[in-house]
Amino acid sequence: MNTPENDLYQEVVLEHKRAPRNFGHLDHPTHQARGTNPQCGDNIAVELAVDQGRVADIRFSGQGCAICMASASMMGEAVKGRDVEWARQLQQHFRAVLTGETEPEAAPLGKLVSLAGVRRYPSRIKCALLGWHALMHALAQEAHSDAGAAVTLEETP
Repeated sequence: MNTPENDLYQEVVLEHKRAPRNFGHLDHPTHQARGTNPQCGDNIAVELAVDQGRVADIRFSGQGCAICMASASMMGEAVKGRDVEWARQLQQHFRAVLTGETEPEAAPLGKLVSLAGVRRYPSRIKCALLGWHALMHALAQEAHSDAGAAVTLEETP
């Protein structure tokens, strides 16, 4: 049976890979971080404009596999305009689904549920989480930090 959580390359994932949303750079990001996955070469930078505890704008850039790019694209759509704390909670739910701690139907993921099939492919979990790790590192830094944070996914998700 071909269900959303079992199909790795659903049409929505392929659409986000073909035409990623929020791709590019912000003129004046308040927070930023870069994530790399040395196992597969995925490399994603996330830039945020955080205003009064809200992700006012988000952009990502870089290159990666279809799963990595689609996940970062859907992440941008999901968190743009939302409270920072809401974005953190969504990341926790998404990670829990991908690592098998939570069933997809039990998590409030919206369109992100289309990536739930990744959990059947352990080597691809890092691909789906890379942009989210960069997002969390960006949110953890002080506003207007010049350097930005960097994260390398070598640990188990």
